Amino acid sequence: MKLNIYIKFLLLSTTFLFLTSCNADDDNTIVEGGTGAIQIKFENGFSNLGNIVLNQTTQTSANGQKHQFSTLKYVVSNITLIKSDGTEFAFHYNDSDKGAFIVDQEDAVGGVVYLDLNEIPQGQYTKIRFGLGINQQAYLLGHDGQAEFWSWAGMEGMTWSWAAGYIFAKIEGKYGISSPDIEFVNHSGNMGNISQNGTPDLYREITLDLPTTAQVTSSIVPSIHILADWNQYLSGETDLTLDASNDMAMGSSQHLVDVTNNLMKMFTVDHVHND
Repeated sequence: MKLNIYIKFLLLSTTFLFLTSCNADDDNTIVEGGTGAIQIKFENGFSNLGNIVLNQTTQTSANGQKHQFSTLKYVVSNITLIKSDGTEFAFHYNDSDKGAFIVDQEDAVGGVVYLDLNEIPQGQYTKIRFGLGINQQAYLLGHDGQAEFWSWAGMEGMTWSWAAGYIFAKIEGKYGISSPDIEFVNHSGNMGNISQNGTPDLYREITLDLPTTAQVTSSIVPSIHILADWNQYLSGETDLTLDASNDMAMGSSQHLVDVTNNLMKMFTVDHVHND
């Protein structure tokens, strides 16, 4: 009698474990037409010094200048996830109200700024692309096409006070030779219609390979951890020196074109978590 009860209990336990396992597997299965979520983490630092602490972390440039940041902000937009077969999903492309973000080092938690994206098609993604700034197509949609982000950017100090347009990267701090004691301001971005104004376009798109496939399912929310190496600011593709000619630069001067080209090379994907 006891043996029969034991066998029945064993069978029930095995069935329960089997069903639980099946349900777990089902949750991890990519469902055609299903959606999920993904998180993108931006970690701003210097490659040799770790995370940037505003007003504290001091870096020495390739040209021997010491510099530190008091303000570090940049706009990220047009995030696109790419599968191994080249299929792309664009997250609210050219829709600044829903698809543009401000990465502000002041908001970093444990050195990381978090962006949470929902309604992502389930699938396995091997690359990510995003814009640094706001492109002209989105900007020229006018107030009706970007009212919410325009208001937010204004409150965050990421619009020009004297001209139409967004500040793409706001870099402020101090620099010097023996110590950082001279204030500098570098605000890069587009002002108005660049075709009409005949000014350089500082919007850039960056594509990064993922070291591990990001798997979006109903139960897995991957996080893509992106490192931004701000040593590239003055010591990147072009080694730059701050001086009286450019330490209060705003707009799209040649110095800020060089800064922009340096910054677009600072991003790498450190790792991907599939949790």
